[in-house]
Amino acid sequence: MPVGYTPSDPAVRADPYRQLATLRQHDPVHWSPALKSWILTRYDDVARALSSAEEMSPDRLTPFYASLPEPGRSTLAEAMRYLSLWIVFRDPPGHTRVRALVAKAFLPGTINGWRPAIEDLTERLLNDLSAAGPNETDLVGALTMQLPARVIMHVMNVPERYLHDIKAWSDDIMSFLFSARGIPDKYERARRGAVAMSALFRGLIEERRRMPGDDLLSLLIAARDADDRLTEDELVATSMLLLFAGHETTTNLLSNATLMLLRNPEARARFVAEPDTAGTAIEEFLRYDGPSNSMSRVVRVTHEIGGRQLRQGDRVFAMINAANRDPAYFQNPESLDLGRQPNRHLTFGQGAHFCIGAQLARLEARIALPRLFERFPDLALGNAPPVWHDSLIARGLSCLPVIPGHARR
Repeated sequence: MPVGYTPSDPAVRADPYRQLATLRQHDPVHWSPALKSWILTRYDDVARALSSAEEMSPDRLTPFYASLPEPGRSTLAEAMRYLSLWIVFRDPPGHTRVRALVAKAFLPGTINGWRPAIEDLTERLLNDLSAAGPNETDLVGALTMQLPARVIMHVMNVPERYLHDIKAWSDDIMSFLFSARGIPDKYERARRGAVAMSALFRGLIEERRRMPGDDLLSLLIAARDADDRLTEDELVATSMLLLFAGHETTTNLLSNATLMLLRNPEARARFVAEPDTAGTAIEEFLRYDGPSNSMSRVVRVTHEIGGRQLRQGDRVFAMINAANRDPAYFQNPESLDLGRQPNRHLTFGQGAHFCIGAQLARLEARIALPRLFERFPDLALGNAPPVWHDSLIARGLSCLPVIPGHARR
């Protein structure tokens, strides 16, 4: 039977799982002529692609930039100065070195110390939502975008007045990294966002060198490994990445999870009635319709997967959300089971590139989601439909219309 993957179709953006299940069953190592890429959908193949540094490289930007004709190269030059240093796109040994330094600022005790700030920011935003009244509103703009953005800005001690600027700059960068090819001026938008964000962090880094604090940016400046430290460009690039990834992915997690609960009354009732199960519930939200549709890799050496030959230089999309519903690893994978154990989803990656901010994303979700449904017991979907991102990589909502209803204290 003919099978394919058409992420440009709005119906597939809203529900990609039927096509992904068909691919997983009939053509799990699928070559897409439209995307000029391999599409992997089985758990084992996706895990292998994400964890094998010998076979796959996360650096999809360098070969793309090398092949880009003018004037695109010149337009993207300043953005590439920083994006090429993001650890999510770096191979060893550069990735190993920088990640070890960044990890010193992401110790579990440090992250747990941010809990009071997350709780306070959550309450402030829920109070604002309550004050806005019972009329239909966009929950992404009111809560699920603002909370992760404000949290990462708080822990980096970035002034709140930059919130909307940072969101605009992040959207500009995301249009280049994650979105469909047809977006006009995406190279100029990426340049503009990267230049503005890097200028902000150069200024903040200069301030922290003069007056260090206990914030995340100061910890990055102070991080040492013997005599090694982050270079100035690495500090700027890493700060940009943490600010970008620290809110984009968690925004999608919060938005998708809220939509899951609003569409599944039984799961919602259990989530509200059994707050002690929030931990396993968050893991199920991450598995069932997680914030990362796929991760992209480039074939480093020619090798076979599932009887298909992947050649050096080929692009690969490892479909995380397809792997997370592989019946070989998950019983009743199409069911939302908030008590699912074990739950070895691949949403945060695998191996050396496992998401360094995973614990922070989980903490934000465990605080915000129970409190949202506690404060707004009548929360319901609005009349307008949710709007999904047009992206092969990110899986999330740009708009989630809801009717808050009566608010509790």
